[in-house]
Amino acid sequence: MSLKRNVGILLFNEVEVLDFAGPFEVFSITEFSETREKAFNVKTVSQHGGLIKSRNGLMVKPDFSFETAPLFDILIVPGGYGAEKIEIHNSEVIKWIQEQSTKVELLTSVCTGAFLLAKAGLLDGRSATTHWMDINRLETEFPNIKVLRNTRYVDEGNIITSGGISSGIHMSFHVIRRLISEEIALNTAKRMEYEITNI
Repeated sequence: MSLKRNVGILLFNEVEVLDFAGPFEVFSITEFSETREKAFNVKTVSQHGGLIKSRNGLMVKPDFSFETAPLFDILIVPGGYGAEKIEIHNSEVIKWIQEQSTKVELLTSVCTGAFLLAKAGLLDGRSATTHWMDINRLETEFPNIKVLRNTRYVDEGNIITSGGISSGIHMSFHVIRRLISEEIALNTAKRMEYEITNI
């Protein structure tokens, strides 16, 4: 039986809502089959811990700041305008992601969250993907990355990148299958009424 893992989801202003809310839902409702115990403890974190204004105005209060955050087993870096246009220039966020990459079991990105991993130098020499609208930019700005098209996610061992928005949900099911079992991943998808044929 796998132990409960701590999942951290990075938040920042202008983060794409489904990028973080999709994985949050998936991991939050996942249960071990035998005990019905929650398989993941899911928390949100931002640089300063204050209110975040996500894309299109949804206000969210993170659980932790960088200073108060616990150790995570899995870190999810979502995307959106805030990732590709704002936080990519935030050296403190990039440094924190670099630091987390040495501590977590899995570092994952959704959509243009891949740009933050790329800026941190964590995707050099690896394959990765992002939202289809930003594929060319990722390829141009970070030539040391093998950018893959037409795929939901790319699993590179300790780093997983996923495509745009809803692909983060698909990637989350893949993580559950990989860390726990396909049965539990499929059961979680069924509970969410999320049609998934190949995880």
